[in-house]
Amino acid sequence: MAKKKGKPAEIEEEIIYVSRTELKREAQEFHQLGSEIAKMGKKQRERLPLNDDLKEAMVVADKISNKSDAYRRHLNYIAKTLRTVENIEEIKAIIDVMLNKNNQAEVLVKKIEQLRADLIEQGDDLINETIEQFPELDRQQLRQLVRNATKEAKAEKPGKGYKELFQYLKDAHTVTY
Repeated sequence: MAKKKGKPAEIEEEIIYVSRTELKREAQEFHQLGSEIAKMGKKQRERLPLNDDLKEAMVVADKISNKSDAYRRHLNYIAKTLRTVENIEEIKAIIDVMLNKNNQAEVLVKKIEQLRADLIEQGDDLINETIEQFPELDRQQLRQLVRNATKEAKAEKPGKGYKELFQYLKDAHTVTY
């Protein structure tokens, strides 16, 4: 008996071809990112949302940084670990701000200085808007800092209160970014 030839089930899958050059370029980017993170100080690294594996890898990297071959291999391991991290874009954005790429830190400082000057001039109206924009701010503390800075500005001696207000606003901005 002859078998009937049926049509094979055609499964249409979209295959995305990635060239080896593109893969190598991507691996090099992760390696560069890993070396930037490893070169950072411990305080700066604490601000990054790294997973436990990366944190442990950074501790080891600090210990072997003076051994060139071992350090190079360890950077390869860090790059491999970074490829599996899900929040890589968030890490890159924070590093860009920290390393002052695109002058983001300067823009942030100017924005905070302008907000401080506006708070001193306008008072309670702007305080309420600022609290809505940054809910982690304490209304009472912000009012007290603005009041102290306003008194100092009227006495023409910007000093402690002026700086404290700036630092408080800066801390609030860095929490949100």
